[in-house]
Amino acid sequence: MDHITFHHDTVLSDVHMLLPNARHLMTRLNAVGQPVFISKFKILSDGDEHGNEVPGRSLKEEEEEEEGEYDEPREDAEQDTKVPRGTAGEEGEEREEGEEEEEGGEGKVEAFLDEDGDLDITHRPRKPPKETSGRDLVCPIIIQRSNPVLEEEEEEEEDSTEDEADKSFNDIIKIEHTMATTLEDVGKQVWRGAFLLADFILSEPLTFRGATVLELGAGTGLTSIVMATIAKTVYCTDVGEDLLGMCKRNVTLNRHMIEPAGGDVRVRQLDWLQHDLCTDDDVEFRWTEEEVADLYNNTNIIIAADVCYDDDLTDGFFRTLYRLCSNFPHTCTVFISIEKRMNFTLRHMDVSCDAYNHFRHCLSQLQDLEDGRCGFRVQQLPSTCAQFLLYERIEQLELWKVTTTPLPLEPSTV
Repeated sequence: MDHITFHHDTVLSDVHMLLPNARHLMTRLNAVGQPVFISKFKILSDGDEHGNEVPGRSLKEEEEEEEGEYDEPREDAEQDTKVPRGTAGEEGEEREEGEEEEEGGEGKVEAFLDEDGDLDITHRPRKPPKETSGRDLVCPIIIQRSNPVLEEEEEEEEDSTEDEADKSFNDIIKIEHTMATTLEDVGKQVWRGAFLLADFILSEPLTFRGATVLELGAGTGLTSIVMATIAKTVYCTDVGEDLLGMCKRNVTLNRHMIEPAGGDVRVRQLDWLQHDLCTDDDVEFRWTEEEVADLYNNTNIIIAADVCYDDDLTDGFFRTLYRLCSNFPHTCTVFISIEKRMNFTLRHMDVSCDAYNHFRHCLSQLQDLEDGRCGFRVQQLPSTCAQFLLYERIEQLELWKVTTTPLPLEPSTV
Protein backbone atom coordinates (compact mmCIF):
# COMPACT_ATOMS: atom_id res chain seq x y z
CA MET A 1 0.00 0.00 0.00
CA ASP A 2 3.03 2.32 -0.15
CA HIS A 3 2.42 3.00 -3.85
CA ILE A 4 -0.99 4.11 -5.09
CA THR A 5 -2.13 2.44 -8.32
CA PHE A 6 -3.81 4.89 -10.69
CA HIS A 7 -6.33 4.10 -13.39
CA HIS A 8 -7.64 6.30 -16.18
CA ASP A 9 -10.57 7.45 -14.02
CA THR A 10 -8.73 7.75 -10.69
CA VAL A 11 -8.68 10.99 -8.69
CA LEU A 12 -6.37 11.49 -5.69
CA SER A 13 -6.40 14.46 -3.34
CA ASP A 14 -3.17 16.44 -3.02
CA VAL A 15 -3.54 16.19 0.75
CA HIS A 16 -2.82 12.46 0.51
CA MET A 17 -0.51 12.54 -2.52
CA LEU A 18 1.95 15.09 -1.09
CA LEU A 19 2.27 13.24 2.21
CA PRO A 20 2.67 9.58 1.17
CA ASN A 21 4.56 8.63 4.33
CA ALA A 22 2.14 10.31 6.73
CA ARG A 23 -0.24 8.38 8.94
CA HIS A 24 -2.38 6.48 6.43
CA LEU A 25 -3.56 3.45 8.40
CA MET A 26 -5.93 1.21 6.48
CA THR A 27 -8.57 0.13 8.96
CA ARG A 28 -11.25 -1.63 6.96
CA LEU A 29 -13.12 -2.02 3.67
CA ASN A 30 -16.34 -0.06 3.30
CA ALA A 31 -19.65 -1.43 2.04
CA VAL A 32 -18.62 -1.06 -1.61
CA GLY A 33 -15.21 -2.69 -1.09
CA GLN A 34 -13.07 0.46 -1.02
CA PRO A 35 -10.08 0.59 1.39
CA VAL A 36 -10.74 3.02 4.24
CA PHE A 37 -7.81 4.81 5.85
CA ILE A 38 -7.59 6.95 8.97
CA SER A 39 -5.44 10.07 9.21
CA LYS A 40 -4.75 12.39 12.11
CA PHE A 41 -4.54 16.15 11.71
CA LYS A 42 -3.25 18.42 14.44
CA ILE A 43 -4.81 21.83 15.09
CA LEU A 44 -2.02 24.29 15.80
CA SER A 45 -2.69 26.51 18.78
CA ASP A 46 -1.34 29.82 17.48
CA GLY A 47 -1.74 29.72 13.72
CA ASP A 48 1.28 30.86 11.78
CA GLU A 49 3.55 31.42 14.81
CA HIS A 50 5.35 28.09 14.59
CA GLY A 51 8.85 28.76 13.31
CA ASN A 52 10.20 25.62 11.63
CA GLU A 53 6.74 24.09 11.49
CA VAL A 54 5.18 26.79 9.36
CA PRO A 55 2.16 25.14 7.68
CA GLY A 56 2.15 25.12 3.92
CA ARG A 57 5.86 24.55 3.49
CA SER A 58 6.58 22.09 0.73
CA LEU A 59 8.19 18.75 1.38
CA LYS A 60 11.06 19.75 -0.88
CA GLU A 61 11.90 22.71 1.35
CA GLU A 62 11.87 20.52 4.43
CA GLU A 63 14.11 17.93 2.76
CA GLU A 64 16.57 20.63 1.67
CA GLU A 65 16.68 21.96 5.20
CA GLU A 66 17.35 18.50 6.61
CA GLU A 67 20.11 17.91 4.06
CA GLY A 68 21.61 21.26 5.00
CA GLU A 69 21.70 20.21 8.64
CA TYR A 70 23.61 17.05 7.76
CA ASP A 71 25.97 18.92 5.43
CA GLU A 72 26.94 21.51 8.06
CA PRO A 73 30.48 20.97 9.36
CA ARG A 74 30.78 19.92 12.94
CA GLU A 75 32.09 22.41 15.43
CA ASP A 76 34.91 20.08 16.40
CA ALA A 77 36.01 19.56 12.79
CA GLU A 78 38.64 22.29 12.95
CA GLN A 79 39.82 21.07 16.31
CA ASP A 80 40.42 17.62 14.85
CA THR A 81 42.64 19.05 12.10
CA LYS A 82 44.74 21.08 14.51
CA VAL A 83 47.41 18.64 15.70
CA PRO A 84 50.76 19.31 17.39
CA ARG A 85 53.62 19.81 14.94
CA GLY A 86 55.55 17.06 16.63
CA THR A 87 53.05 14.45 15.53
CA ALA A 88 52.71 15.58 11.93
CA GLY A 89 55.71 13.56 10.80
CA GLU A 90 54.46 10.43 12.48
CA GLU A 91 51.06 10.76 10.79
CA GLY A 92 52.80 11.29 7.46
CA GLU A 93 54.78 8.07 7.91
CA GLU A 94 51.60 6.15 8.80
CA ARG A 95 49.85 7.58 5.76
CA GLU A 96 52.69 6.43 3.49
CA GLU A 97 52.54 2.95 4.97
CA GLY A 98 48.79 2.88 4.38
CA GLU A 99 49.24 3.88 0.73
CA GLU A 100 51.79 1.11 0.25
CA GLU A 101 49.33 -1.40 1.66
CA GLU A 102 46.58 -0.18 -0.69
CA GLU A 103 48.93 -0.56 -3.66
CA GLY A 104 49.42 -4.17 -2.70
CA GLY A 105 45.67 -4.86 -2.84
CA GLU A 106 45.37 -5.26 0.89
CA GLY A 107 45.09 -2.85 3.81
CA LYS A 108 42.17 -0.50 4.24
CA VAL A 109 39.96 -2.29 1.74
CA GLU A 110 39.49 -5.08 4.23
CA ALA A 111 38.24 -2.59 6.82
CA PHE A 112 35.14 -1.95 4.66
CA LEU A 113 34.19 -5.63 4.39
CA ASP A 114 32.01 -7.50 6.85
CA GLU A 115 32.55 -11.05 8.09
CA ASP A 116 31.06 -12.54 4.91
CA GLY A 117 33.23 -10.42 2.63
CA ASP A 118 30.38 -8.06 1.60
CA LEU A 119 31.00 -4.34 1.26
CA ASP A 120 30.01 -2.57 4.47
CA ILE A 121 28.79 0.98 3.83
CA THR A 122 28.06 3.47 6.60
CA HIS A 123 24.83 5.31 5.79
CA ARG A 124 24.04 8.85 6.79
CA PRO A 125 21.83 8.77 9.91
CA ARG A 126 18.21 9.63 9.27
CA LYS A 127 16.65 12.48 11.18
CA PRO A 128 13.95 11.18 13.54
CA PRO A 129 10.42 12.59 13.08
CA LYS A 130 9.64 15.68 15.13
CA GLU A 131 7.52 14.96 18.16
CA THR A 132 5.58 18.16 17.64
CA SER A 133 4.65 17.43 14.04
CA GLY A 134 0.98 16.98 13.16
CA ARG A 135 1.42 13.48 11.77
CA ASP A 136 3.05 10.24 12.81
CA LEU A 137 5.09 8.14 10.39
CA VAL A 138 3.26 4.82 10.36
CA CYS A 139 3.38 2.04 7.79
CA PRO A 140 -0.04 0.98 6.45
CA ILE A 141 -1.47 -2.18 7.98
CA ILE A 142 -4.01 -4.16 5.97
CA ILE A 143 -6.83 -5.66 7.97
CA GLN A 144 -9.08 -8.09 6.16
CA ARG A 145 -12.80 -7.46 5.95
CA SER A 146 -14.82 -8.92 8.79
CA ASN A 147 -18.39 -9.59 9.74
CA PRO A 148 -20.30 -6.27 10.10
CA VAL A 149 -21.59 -7.20 13.55
CA LEU A 150 -18.16 -8.21 14.82
CA GLU A 151 -16.70 -5.15 13.13
CA GLU A 152 -19.00 -2.84 15.09
CA GLU A 153 -18.02 -4.52 18.37
CA GLU A 154 -14.33 -4.15 17.52
CA GLU A 155 -14.87 -0.51 16.59
CA GLU A 156 -16.51 0.18 19.96
CA GLU A 157 -13.56 -1.41 21.77
CA GLU A 158 -11.10 0.57 19.64
CA ASP A 159 -12.99 3.79 20.32
CA SER A 160 -12.84 3.29 24.08
CA THR A 161 -9.13 2.48 23.89
CA GLU A 162 -8.38 5.46 21.66
CA ASP A 163 -10.39 7.77 23.90
CA GLU A 164 -8.21 6.84 26.85
CA ALA A 165 -5.04 7.25 24.79
CA ASP A 166 -6.09 10.59 23.29
CA LYS A 167 -7.36 12.31 26.43
CA SER A 168 -4.34 14.60 26.38
CA PHE A 169 -4.64 15.23 22.62
CA ASN A 170 -7.78 17.33 22.33
CA ASP A 171 -6.32 19.14 19.32
CA ILE A 172 -6.08 16.03 17.12
CA ILE A 173 -8.74 15.45 14.44
CA LYS A 174 -9.13 11.83 13.32
CA ILE A 175 -10.66 11.38 9.87
CA GLU A 176 -11.60 8.21 8.03
CA HIS A 177 -11.30 8.57 4.27
CA THR A 178 -10.54 6.71 1.06
CA MET A 179 -7.80 7.41 -1.49
CA ALA A 180 -7.58 7.26 -5.29
CA THR A 181 -11.31 7.15 -6.01
CA THR A 182 -13.38 7.84 -9.09
CA LEU A 183 -14.82 11.32 -9.59
CA GLU A 184 -18.18 10.19 -8.20
CA ASP A 185 -16.58 9.32 -4.85
CA VAL A 186 -14.20 12.25 -4.36
CA GLY A 187 -16.27 13.30 -1.34
CA LYS A 188 -14.71 10.38 0.54
CA GLN A 189 -11.28 12.04 0.37
CA VAL A 190 -9.90 15.06 2.25
CA TRP A 191 -9.30 18.16 0.11
CA ARG A 192 -7.36 21.38 0.63
CA GLY A 193 -10.51 23.46 0.28
CA ALA A 194 -11.81 21.90 3.51
CA PHE A 195 -8.60 22.89 5.29
CA LEU A 196 -8.84 26.50 4.09
CA LEU A 197 -12.44 26.78 5.28
CA ALA A 198 -11.51 25.17 8.61
CA ASP A 199 -8.69 27.70 9.01
CA PHE A 200 -11.13 30.54 8.38
CA ILE A 201 -13.57 29.17 10.95
CA LEU A 202 -10.88 28.87 13.61
CA SER A 203 -9.56 32.37 12.86
CA GLU A 204 -13.03 33.97 13.10
CA PRO A 205 -14.64 32.34 16.18
CA LEU A 206 -16.87 35.33 16.98
CA THR A 207 -18.56 35.01 13.59
CA PHE A 208 -19.69 31.43 14.23
CA ARG A 209 -20.07 31.22 18.01
CA GLY A 210 -23.51 29.92 19.00
CA ALA A 211 -24.72 29.78 15.39
CA THR A 212 -26.87 27.22 13.63
CA VAL A 213 -24.86 26.10 10.61
CA LEU A 214 -25.66 24.06 7.52
CA GLU A 215 -22.84 22.45 5.53
CA LEU A 216 -23.61 21.44 1.96
CA GLY A 217 -21.53 18.60 0.50
CA ALA A 218 -19.76 17.82 3.76
CA GLY A 219 -17.87 14.77 2.46
CA THR A 220 -15.81 13.29 5.29
CA GLY A 221 -17.19 15.90 7.69
CA LEU A 222 -13.88 17.56 8.63
CA THR A 223 -15.19 21.13 8.29
CA SER A 224 -18.37 20.35 10.22
CA ILE A 225 -16.31 18.85 13.04
CA VAL A 226 -14.17 21.99 13.27
CA MET A 227 -17.29 24.16 13.13
CA ALA A 228 -18.89 22.19 15.98
CA THR A 229 -16.11 23.32 18.32
CA ILE A 230 -17.52 26.85 18.02
CA ALA A 231 -21.11 26.74 16.73
CA LYS A 232 -24.19 25.51 18.57
CA THR A 233 -25.71 23.17 15.96
CA VAL A 234 -24.21 21.91 12.72
CA TYR A 235 -26.26 20.10 10.08
CA CYS A 236 -23.66 18.05 8.20
CA THR A 237 -25.24 17.05 4.89
CA ASP A 238 -24.36 15.07 1.78
CA VAL A 239 -25.81 12.20 -0.23
CA GLY A 240 -25.14 8.43 -0.27
CA GLU A 241 -25.49 6.07 2.68
CA ASP A 242 -21.87 4.92 2.53
CA LEU A 243 -20.50 8.46 2.55
CA LEU A 244 -22.92 9.61 5.26
CA GLY A 245 -22.01 6.55 7.34
CA MET A 246 -18.33 7.46 7.08
CA CYS A 247 -19.16 11.04 8.01
CA LYS A 248 -21.15 9.90 11.05
CA ARG A 249 -18.27 7.72 12.19
CA ASN A 250 -15.86 10.66 11.87
CA VAL A 251 -18.14 12.72 14.09
CA THR A 252 -18.03 9.91 16.66
CA LEU A 253 -14.24 9.64 16.41
CA ASN A 254 -13.94 13.34 17.25
CA ARG A 255 -16.45 13.65 20.06
CA HIS A 256 -13.50 14.42 22.35
CA MET A 257 -13.38 17.81 20.58
CA ILE A 258 -17.09 18.41 20.05
CA GLU A 259 -18.63 17.51 23.41
CA PRO A 260 -16.47 19.77 25.62
CA ALA A 261 -17.38 22.71 23.38
CA GLY A 262 -21.10 21.94 23.66
CA GLY A 263 -21.56 21.56 19.90
CA ASP A 264 -24.02 19.23 18.21
CA VAL A 265 -23.41 17.67 14.78
CA ARG A 266 -26.32 16.01 12.98
CA VAL A 267 -25.50 14.04 9.85
CA ARG A 268 -28.38 14.30 7.40
CA GLN A 269 -29.12 13.55 3.75
CA LEU A 270 -29.55 16.52 1.44
CA ASP A 271 -29.66 15.83 -2.29
CA TRP A 272 -29.11 18.92 -4.42
CA LEU A 273 -31.05 17.33 -7.27
CA GLN A 274 -34.16 16.88 -5.10
CA HIS A 275 -36.52 19.70 -4.19
CA ASP A 276 -37.54 18.63 -0.69
CA LEU A 277 -35.67 17.37 2.36
CA CYS A 278 -36.00 13.63 2.94
CA THR A 279 -38.26 12.80 5.91
CA ASP A 280 -39.01 9.14 5.05
CA ASP A 281 -38.98 6.85 8.07
CA ASP A 282 -37.12 4.10 6.19
CA VAL A 283 -34.11 6.37 5.47
CA GLU A 284 -31.37 6.30 8.11
CA PHE A 285 -30.23 9.91 7.66
CA ARG A 286 -33.69 11.44 7.35
CA TRP A 287 -34.80 14.81 8.71
CA THR A 288 -37.30 15.10 11.51
CA GLU A 289 -40.06 17.70 11.37
CA GLU A 290 -38.42 19.56 14.27
CA GLU A 291 -35.09 19.66 12.44
CA VAL A 292 -36.68 20.98 9.25
CA ALA A 293 -38.34 23.77 11.24
CA ASP A 294 -35.08 24.54 13.04
CA LEU A 295 -33.18 24.60 9.73
CA TYR A 296 -35.45 27.20 8.14
CA ASN A 297 -36.02 29.31 11.26
CA ASN A 298 -32.54 29.44 12.78
CA THR A 299 -29.86 28.71 10.17
CA ASN A 300 -27.77 31.85 9.75
CA ILE A 301 -24.57 30.31 8.34
CA ILE A 302 -24.10 28.01 5.33
CA ILE A 303 -20.69 26.58 4.44
CA ALA A 304 -19.41 24.52 1.51
CA ALA A 305 -15.85 23.32 0.93
CA ASP A 306 -14.60 22.54 -2.58
CA VAL A 307 -17.90 21.21 -3.94
CA CYS A 308 -17.85 22.82 -7.40
CA TYR A 309 -15.86 20.46 -9.63
CA ASP A 310 -18.65 19.29 -11.98
CA ASP A 311 -20.97 21.63 -13.89
CA ASP A 312 -24.15 19.68 -13.18
CA LEU A 313 -23.36 19.46 -9.46
CA THR A 314 -22.47 23.16 -9.41
CA ASP A 315 -25.84 24.00 -10.94
CA GLY A 316 -27.55 21.80 -8.34
CA PHE A 317 -25.57 23.44 -5.55
CA PHE A 318 -26.61 26.98 -6.53
CA ARG A 319 -30.24 25.95 -7.05
CA THR A 320 -30.26 24.43 -3.56
CA LEU A 321 -28.59 27.52 -2.13
CA TYR A 322 -31.19 29.78 -3.70
CA ARG A 323 -34.11 27.57 -2.67
CA LEU A 324 -32.99 27.51 0.97
CA CYS A 325 -32.02 31.17 1.33
CA SER A 326 -35.14 32.47 -0.41
CA ASN A 327 -37.23 30.66 2.22
CA PHE A 328 -35.26 31.94 5.21
CA PRO A 329 -37.05 34.76 7.05
CA HIS A 330 -33.72 36.27 8.06
CA THR A 331 -30.30 37.20 6.70
CA CYS A 332 -27.92 34.31 6.02
CA THR A 333 -24.20 34.30 5.26
CA VAL A 334 -22.64 31.70 2.97
CA PHE A 335 -18.92 30.85 2.94
CA ILE A 336 -17.58 28.84 0.00
CA SER A 337 -14.01 27.60 -0.46
CA ILE A 338 -12.81 26.40 -3.83
CA GLU A 339 -9.57 25.36 -5.51
CA LYS A 340 -8.98 26.72 -8.99
CA ARG A 341 -7.90 23.62 -10.91
CA MET A 342 -6.23 24.00 -14.28
CA ASN A 343 -6.45 21.25 -16.90
CA PHE A 344 -5.37 20.85 -20.48
CA THR A 345 -8.39 20.22 -22.69
CA LEU A 346 -8.58 19.06 -26.30
CA ARG A 347 -11.54 21.35 -26.88
CA HIS A 348 -9.49 24.46 -26.16
CA MET A 349 -6.09 22.95 -26.98
CA ASP A 350 -4.86 24.93 -24.02
CA VAL A 351 -4.88 25.02 -20.21
CA SER A 352 -8.30 26.02 -18.90
CA CYS A 353 -10.32 26.09 -15.69
CA ASP A 354 -13.75 25.03 -16.91
CA ALA A 355 -15.20 24.01 -13.52
CA TYR A 356 -13.91 27.19 -11.87
CA ASN A 357 -15.18 29.39 -14.69
CA HIS A 358 -18.63 27.83 -14.41
CA PHE A 359 -18.57 28.46 -10.65
CA ARG A 360 -17.77 32.14 -11.23
CA HIS A 361 -20.53 32.35 -13.84
CA CYS A 362 -23.05 30.96 -11.33
CA LEU A 363 -21.88 33.47 -8.71
CA SER A 364 -22.48 36.31 -11.15
CA GLN A 365 -25.94 35.01 -12.01
CA LEU A 366 -26.80 34.72 -8.32
CA GLN A 367 -25.74 38.29 -7.62
CA ASP A 368 -27.66 39.65 -10.61
CA LEU A 369 -30.81 37.71 -9.72
CA GLU A 370 -33.86 39.91 -9.18
CA ASP A 371 -36.94 37.94 -8.24
CA GLY A 372 -38.29 40.15 -5.46
CA ARG A 373 -37.77 37.47 -2.80
CA CYS A 374 -34.11 37.58 -1.83
CA GLY A 375 -31.04 39.66 -2.59
CA PHE A 376 -27.51 38.26 -2.92
CA ARG A 377 -24.25 40.13 -2.42
CA VAL A 378 -21.05 38.34 -3.47
CA GLN A 379 -17.48 39.16 -2.44
CA GLN A 380 -14.15 37.37 -2.46
CA LEU A 381 -12.35 37.17 0.86
CA PRO A 382 -8.56 37.16 1.18
CA SER A 383 -7.07 33.71 1.74
CA THR A 384 -4.59 35.05 4.27
CA CYS A 385 -6.23 33.96 7.51
CA ALA A 386 -4.06 32.27 10.13
CA GLN A 387 -3.21 28.67 9.30
CA PHE A 388 -4.12 26.12 11.96
CA LEU A 389 -3.75 22.91 9.94
CA LEU A 390 -0.70 21.47 8.21
CA TYR A 391 -1.21 21.54 4.45
CA GLU A 392 0.08 23.36 1.40
CA ARG A 393 -1.93 26.55 1.00
CA ILE A 394 -1.48 27.25 -2.69
CA GLU A 395 -2.48 30.48 -4.42
CA GLN A 396 -5.28 28.68 -6.30
CA LEU A 397 -7.29 28.32 -3.08
CA GLU A 398 -10.05 30.91 -2.83
CA LEU A 399 -12.67 31.88 -0.27
CA TRP A 400 -15.98 33.50 -1.21
CA LYS A 401 -18.70 35.11 0.88
CA VAL A 402 -22.33 35.41 -0.18
CA THR A 403 -24.70 37.49 1.96
CA THR A 404 -28.41 36.81 1.45
CA THR A 405 -31.08 39.23 2.59
CA PRO A 406 -34.85 38.64 2.32
CA LEU A 407 -36.57 41.46 0.44
CA PRO A 408 -39.71 43.05 1.85
CA LEU A 409 -42.86 41.98 0.08
CA GLU A 410 -44.46 44.64 -2.06
CA PRO A 411 -48.02 45.55 -1.00
CA SER A 412 -50.56 43.89 -3.20
CA THR A 413 -52.80 46.15 -5.25
CA VAL A 414 -56.48 45.45 -5.41
